[in-house]
Order: sequence, then C-alpha cells, then structure tokens
Amino acid sequence: MSAMGDSTEKLKGVHISSLDEDDEVEEVVEEGDDSEEEGEPVTLGFLEKTKNHWSLSRHVFPSKAGGVPAWLDPVNLPSGRSCVCDICEEPLQFLLQIYAPITEKESTFHRTLFVFMCPSMSCLLRDQHEQWKRGQEKPSRSVKVFRCQLPCSNPFYSSEAPRNDGTDKPSGSGGTTIDCAIALRSTRIPSIEVSLCNWCGTWKGDKVCSGCKRTKYCSHKHQVVHWRSGHKIDCQQLSLLVDSSSISNALWPEYEMINDDESEYDAEVSDYNIPPNSLVSTNKMDDTMNSLLDIFEVNSDKKCWASFQQRIARAPEQVLRYCRNASAKPLWPMSSGQPSKADIPNCCYCGGPSDFEFQILPQLLFYFGVKNDADSLDWATIVVYTCKSSCEASMAYKEEFPWVQLYPTSAI
Repeated sequence: MSAMGDSTEKLKGVHISSLDEDDEVEEVVEEGDDSEEEGEPVTLGFLEKTKNHWSLSRHVFPSKAGGVPAWLDPVNLPSGRSCVCDICEEPLQFLLQIYAPITEKESTFHRTLFVFMCPSMSCLLRDQHEQWKRGQEKPSRSVKVFRCQLPCSNPFYSSEAPRNDGTDKPSGSGGTTIDCAIALRSTRIPSIEVSLCNWCGTWKGDKVCSGCKRTKYCSHKHQVVHWRSGHKIDCQQLSLLVDSSSISNALWPEYEMINDDESEYDAEVSDYNIPPNSLVSTNKMDDTMNSLLDIFEVNSDKKCWASFQQRIARAPEQVLRYCRNASAKPLWPMSSGQPSKADIPNCCYCGGPSDFEFQILPQLLFYFGVKNDADSLDWATIVVYTCKSSCEASMAYKEEFPWVQLYPTSAI
C-alpha cells in the first residue's frame, strides 16, 4: 500500500474516546512528568513532498500541510467572520488538515480537521491572551480550527469501495493502479464544488472582478492584492483562463502528511539518530533549548522543557502529535501557560465537553521556510480540543477550540 494509504489507515485505526472527567490537563507537566501520555498510542505526523498533485485532492481524503485546503465538503464552506483573523481582520491562511474519521459513528465515516492561522506574530501574541476569555467576553482569535464530517452516503463521494482494477485511475495522474484505486472513490459521481478565491485558493470566491467578470475573490483585500500583482493587465485579456497559476505565492509550501506510530521509535536517542540532511538542525535545537532554559525562571518550566525535548528527540522531524484516547494529554513544552480543565470551553454546538485530539509542533515552521527573526511566526505548541461526541449540528464546518502556548517573550 502507498504511503498515502498507510497514512489514512493509521488515522482510521486511532481509537477515539474521551478524557477522564476527573483529569486535569495541567497535572502532568506540573510534576514534570509526561508518563501519562507514555501509555497512550501516539500517532506522529511527518511531512513529505508529494510526487503526484492529485494525491492531495479532496477525493483522496488527505492529511496535508501548506498550500490550499482539500475541503471535505466542497460546497458549504466557512464564510463571513469565520474566514478572517479576529484581530487584524485579514483572511486566514491554511496551515494543515488531518483526516481522522471515527468509524464507530455513521455520521463521522469521513471526518477532517482543518487548521488556519494569521501569519502575523503580533496577532498570535494577542491571541495567546484572548484565549483566556470566557462567558460574555468572546475571545478574538488568530488561530481557528474547523471540523467537517460526512456519513458514508453523501452528495460528494461514492459509498462504493474502490474496484482496485485500475479503472479508478485519473487520466494523466502517473500514479500506480493501487494508489489510484485507493484515491478516487468519487469518480463515478458528478463533481460538485464551489468557486474559490483566485488569489488564495482557500475561501469561497463570492466576489467577482467587475472587469473580466470571471476572476473571483473571498475578500476585497485579496482583490486589491491580485490587481496589483498582475491582474490589472490580465483583466483586459478577454481570453483569460483563470487557473491555479494565479494563486498567491505567499501561501506556505505544500506537503503531504505521513503518519507513523511513536512506538516505532527508540525511547533512547542520540544525535547520531538524526539524519545528516534533517531539516531540524541538531545544533539549532541545542541552542534553542539552552537559551530557553536560561530564560525559564521557574524550575517546573525547566524540568518540563527538558522532558519535552527528550520525548521529541525520538523523532525530531515530527510536526504533529495525534492522541485522542482515554486519559490522553498534550505533551506540553512548559508548565506555565497551560489551560486548566475549566479553561477549555464546552462545544458551542451541543454543549458537551471538548477533549484533546492533537497538537502542532513548531518544527512545521522549518518546512514552511519561516525565518528565525524576532517578528517571525513562532510557537511552542498549538493544542486542539474537539467536541467529545463529534456532534453533527447543522453547520458543515464546526469551529473547535485551539490553545496556543508561546515561548517566553524574551525568547522570541
């Protein structure tokens, strides 16, 4: 089976259940011990450049980072204020998505979680403070997470299993018969999609250029940027064909996410275990660790950071940790700045509790080529909590709760 097939099967195999009601999120790291997570099957996410672009299309149900999202429901997309940073009001940028179906429920036969964020570090710093707000005081967020799920029988994908005889192979794809059979479940039903913004390729294009009447945008901001970036000239060409070549090069580079069990990696590692061509430099990791240890004033932070680094060093290029099992907890870099159970809001749709499902590590920024400057985007970890019951509600894309933990300000 292809790496993409392995990726999907691994996430399908993750048993989904809830956190124990009596468990407090901060208990583990306050004692400087992550042994609670040691007993849980953690799935790690790694990034690879894909050889076939079609393998990241929505029909494959991919896990991916960067580029544009492969929307699970390609019609009923998030809209309005959901698409923009609440702080600067700029359209959010696609970070990553993971395909995480819950096979025990018919309504979650297909299930994907999408993460978006504002690329501004100043907005992320504000977000870190806003996330503590509760009740009548609605927080303004620069990081947003959406959950979309579909039953086996739905308008967008076939409920039939792949035939595995090569007939599912897309024309000109260049993939193997097995790859394509796994990939395109929906080739036997009509393609239904909504028009996307021709600049960001992410959000619904519900605004049309008044000149060519063909190019669509999600916002006035992207219309202006596209106009200044060359559409002013292209707009005069009546034969203009709008395609992906016009999409902004400001998007983060696109990668396929490959998953592996953490148990496959040795508990004890050394620098010699890290590949010489690793994107995560060993020296840089050591320098960062030492500088942060000097900054941490609380012993619990130092102990927590050392424990975090030791755990991450098993597979230093991991960008995501997925573990939503009973008593599962995030692997926190620091003991300070963690939420208590009371700080995690209930699902805003069904009112039920929200549980930890996955966390995003800062190694992702190496792949995106983010500079190591004072004003560049950076985080310690982004932890995502989702509805325990993965409720259906009425909205196609339901907003979930991310918790941002940043390094001490003096370390940024």
